[in-house]
Amino acid sequence: MEQLTLKSHRFRAEREAQWARLEELLARLERGANRKLSDDEVIEIPVLYRAALSSLSVARAVSLDKSLIAYLESLCARAYFIVYGTRTRLSERLAQFFSHDWPNAVRALWRETLASAALMLLGALLAYVLTLHSPEWFYAFVDQGMAQERGPDASTAQLREIIFKTHGSDGLTVFATFLFTHNAQIAIFAFALGFACCLPTAFLMIYNGLTMGAFIALHQRHGLALDFGGWMLIHGVTELFAVTLAGAAGFRIGWSLAFPGEQSRFEALAAAGRQAAVVMGGVVVMLAFAGLLEGFGRQLITSTPWRYAIALVTAIMWAVYFYGHPLSQRN
Repeated sequence: MEQLTLKSHRFRAEREAQWARLEELLARLERGANRKLSDDEVIEIPVLYRAALSSLSVARAVSLDKSLIAYLESLCARAYFIVYGTRTRLSERLAQFFSHDWPNAVRALWRETLASAALMLLGALLAYVLTLHSPEWFYAFVDQGMAQERGPDASTAQLREIIFKTHGSDGLTVFATFLFTHNAQIAIFAFALGFACCLPTAFLMIYNGLTMGAFIALHQRHGLALDFGGWMLIHGVTELFAVTLAGAAGFRIGWSLAFPGEQSRFEALAAAGRQAAVVMGGVVVMLAFAGLLEGFGRQLITSTPWRYAIALVTAIMWAVYFYGHPLSQRN
């Protein structure tokens, strides 16, 4: 035992200066002081890293004390990420996200996106037909809190006033705030509950469609469906597409859990989770953008043709951004 301790002490004494030098340079890089390193110091790091790897190999081979081996393993791991790791600035990472990661993740989920949109459309058609035929169905799909002043008892004048009322710089109306919060909650839950074999996500997509269809039918009965469409779509193109993508992300997770394929269930779920998380990061951006359109654009622009024009522009913008180029792979 004494001989082993002596050997470990001698081994450390002969090489400790190199380890300390490597640790000093790593610490400076980790603090963000890489611009202060000279060219010689930058070149010195991989040389010291290889020397530390050699020391670790020897320490393991001759079974030196565990604390020394643990120290060298930690030092080599830190050096590895400095020498071989990819280091990007925040601006570069954001540019990579918006130019590559997010659109590619959305394109990869095109099947789930179609399924999510189809379920929402199915719910909208069902509620539209039922509410148009019998107004009493309205409250089966829309609760009192969301309806606010809109309901089967509202007059045409009241509905028209809400559609064309301006609020200046006061921002969102109570109903607009409630509607935006509702859709944001649907998006979050549709993604978070996807792991339950897609069933809660499917229900939420249908439920969101039911709500939308009931409102369209209500305004149709008063001859205001076209105006209501402009009121809703000026921000709804972005907001509803964001909810659809959230549902698609939830479907991807649930499908991977239920049918992992050749991968293990854990590996399939981890891969799906990473991809879905990228999509959801973008969904947050879309909801924020929809909030701006809802809080300012819709309040300041009361012309139905202009509302539809803005809705069309946003639809083209998202279509080109997500699907204008073929799916590319990261090099």
